[in-house]
Amino acid sequence: MKYMTSDEIRDTWLNFFKEKGHYIEPSASLIPQNDPTLLWINAGVAALKKYFDGREQPPHRRITNAQKAIRTNDIENVGHTSRHHTFFEMLGNFSIGDYFRNEVIVWASELLTSEKYFGFPKDKLYITYHPTDLDTKNLWIKCGFDESHLIPLSSNFWEVGQGPCGPDTEIYFDRGEKYDPDKVGIDLLKNDLDNDRYIEIWNIVFSQFNAEPGKERKDYKELPQKNIDTGAGLERFACVIQGVDTNFETDLFMPYINFLKEHSDVPYEGKNKYSYQVIADHIRSITFALSDGANFSNEGRGYVLRRLCRRMTRQAQVLHIDSSLLVDLVDEVVDNMKHFYPYLVEKKDRVKKMVDSEIKKFMTVLNDGTKRIEAQLKNCPNGIMDGHIAFMLSDTYGIPLDLTIEISSAHNIKVDEDLYNQLLKEQKEKARKARGERNSFLSQSKDLLEFTEPSEFIYDEINDLKSKVIGLFIDGKRVKELTEEGDVVFSKTTFYAESGGQVSDRGTIKNDDCEADVVSVNKANHKQFMHHVNIAYGSIKEGDEFILRPDYVRRNLIKKNHSAAHLLQKTLQELLSKDIHQEGSFVSEDEMRFDFNYDEKISDDKLSEIEKRMNELILNNLGCKTTIMDKSEALKTGAMALFNEKYDDKVRVVSFEDYSKEFCGGTHVSSSIDIMQFVIESCTSIAAGIKRIVAYTGVKAYEYRKKQEDSLDDMAKLLQVKSRKEIRTKLESLKKNIDELKSNEKALEDKMASLYVDNLRSKKNVVNGITTYSKKFDGLTHDQLLQMVKSLVKEENTAVFIASNGKSKAEFVVGLSLDLTKKYRAGNIVKSLASVLNGSGGGREDIAFGGTQSLANFDAAKNAFEEMFK
Repeated sequence: MKYMTSDEIRDTWLNFFKEKGHYIEPSASLIPQNDPTLLWINAGVAALKKYFDGREQPPHRRITNAQKAIRTNDIENVGHTSRHHTFFEMLGNFSIGDYFRNEVIVWASELLTSEKYFGFPKDKLYITYHPTDLDTKNLWIKCGFDESHLIPLSSNFWEVGQGPCGPDTEIYFDRGEKYDPDKVGIDLLKNDLDNDRYIEIWNIVFSQFNAEPGKERKDYKELPQKNIDTGAGLERFACVIQGVDTNFETDLFMPYINFLKEHSDVPYEGKNKYSYQVIADHIRSITFALSDGANFSNEGRGYVLRRLCRRMTRQAQVLHIDSSLLVDLVDEVVDNMKHFYPYLVEKKDRVKKMVDSEIKKFMTVLNDGTKRIEAQLKNCPNGIMDGHIAFMLSDTYGIPLDLTIEISSAHNIKVDEDLYNQLLKEQKEKARKARGERNSFLSQSKDLLEFTEPSEFIYDEINDLKSKVIGLFIDGKRVKELTEEGDVVFSKTTFYAESGGQVSDRGTIKNDDCEADVVSVNKANHKQFMHHVNIAYGSIKEGDEFILRPDYVRRNLIKKNHSAAHLLQKTLQELLSKDIHQEGSFVSEDEMRFDFNYDEKISDDKLSEIEKRMNELILNNLGCKTTIMDKSEALKTGAMALFNEKYDDKVRVVSFEDYSKEFCGGTHVSSSIDIMQFVIESCTSIAAGIKRIVAYTGVKAYEYRKKQEDSLDDMAKLLQVKSRKEIRTKLESLKKNIDELKSNEKALEDKMASLYVDNLRSKKNVVNGITTYSKKFDGLTHDQLLQMVKSLVKEENTAVFIASNGKSKAEFVVGLSLDLTKKYRAGNIVKSLASVLNGSGGGREDIAFGGTQSLANFDAAKNAFEEMFK
């Protein structure tokens, strides 16, 4: 086994699987995209879920990656154990319906043991597998591993709720008796005991079954498409290959620890290691998360980062390190990780400013907070700090709970965390409701009502417009300074405010001392544009000047959809009804929703006609013109206005040559050709007489069409035809074959039923002058039972009771000849028999059906049936 740097380990992994036909998937952002279930990307497969769950077709069936990830569910363990980290990298290889067990185990053996790659000695590798998965065991043996190194463990089965699951196999490296002081040996693995001797370095999951609630694993059905999902922790790989005691001694952490050692008089030994390791771990998470677009804040992932930064700062104090020096650790992280993550270099300066600003804020809280916490300790009888006190310290003074707990603990006082969390939950619920009512609340704000200083919106897409802050607000209350989150009004702005169905712009504002993200823009009471910001670093004061940078790339996507909405309204009037008018709209960078009045159903052919007409208009290169006019003059030109909208005396009219003309304050393309293309995703009724069209434009329209085409290509493969054109013919042929099979099956069922009737007639029973037929069958259909009963009850004085076991439940039927219905009712008889069979049923006077889970009591029911006629 040869020494490798972490960069060499990562490169070796990726290049090996590239040689095996895998696409190297770039490491996804730590901030999940379109997955509200995740706070962070927390596993190698997390960013690929869209392929495994079928939401998207993968461009490549074989994928390998080195995925950065963050987990903070056990943050308290960091530094206390050898292998707990908040930030880590997972090396993986994945097959989405391509290769499976036979290939991946052979490759795993080659990658791990070949001198060309990692060169692990086989006698140092131990492998666990699920006891029922003998195929995996035999494959490892075939690859040259001794059977004594293969350990069956029932825990080797990957399953998380309903959905894909399967057995897995885990590879461990034996670090020897040095890490097994009690000399327990292989029993550590066999009994699944936590230890530092056998280190898991790779897990391979064979995703081949579909987990279903209430079923035993042995009854899980196999998936039609089997997948491979693997994960190998880079930090663990490095620990083993570099021959160090813990992950923290690898080259993934030691550069930061060495930096800290240079600035501390506390040696890196014994219990002091904890503080070094916490800082070394947390700075990695903070640097990567901020580089990927996260911010410090008081909720969600922002609060996680704030907590990590505060923990790091506290441990710097323990090491007698000036907290301002922690900012320089960002340089160390960037330098150490830039080989695989070169984007860190361009993000470095911004990240350093954000970390510096956050540390300074916390030091202010820390210096003041320590005194305030210690002052409250005397109000803690029985060694318990009331949760109300802890919450007051947090809510009023910004003192974090973990700091209160830490200082209180040093004085042998415990904090009532349950009450604190209850109060925090109540506060968050109030805040959530307040956010939902934000616009309504702001419109009633006294400070905003009195704020009349004008703010100008500039439609021109000016890069780096410099503008002055003329107003600052937090929840509608005017303030002199913002340090975290709030609303900013500028004397002039290039940020569009949400209105007319168009979403607001997003972007950034920046000067030499401060940078903030603009997350939304709304209009204040007197139509000033209020920019809701999250401050990355620094603070904002009235009178400050900032460079304004809206995200014009995003706005251009919005413009395509907004202009398409104008053209669509006119097209609907042209092709459906001149009386159509807009009932509402929503225009974003992702889609266009257009609501309109129309009572009739819109056929697929008519939608295709609308879509075709829209694309013709786009290609006609209709120029867009905006004009400011008197409202009365604008109406005379035929410009369309919303019925329920209030307009000023001066209005802005947007025209696409002579085709479309509307009152509109939104942003638009310069020509229809800029829309590129238009596709209707859906047309639905959302209320009586109101329809909604959802559509895409530009590249999104292309992607939508491409996804449909990919589905057709997959269908062509399944149908084994050469092109999409042949799909319809093939489906028609298959339908014809299915219809013929159904017809043949029906004829066969009818024949079988006729034969059963003949058999029954030979075994009739007579009770009190009434001919009865009673028999239990297996596998008869409902129609067969009905056919048999109808055939038998054609004879007078006849009563029939037959039943059949089906695939999931049993069915039974009672039939009476017409003459017997004057005295008996089949429905009543079925209900009576159902009580014997532990089922239910009912029906007409001549024929009635029932159902049950089991026909175990059929003989008793048969006797009860015949007793009814005695």
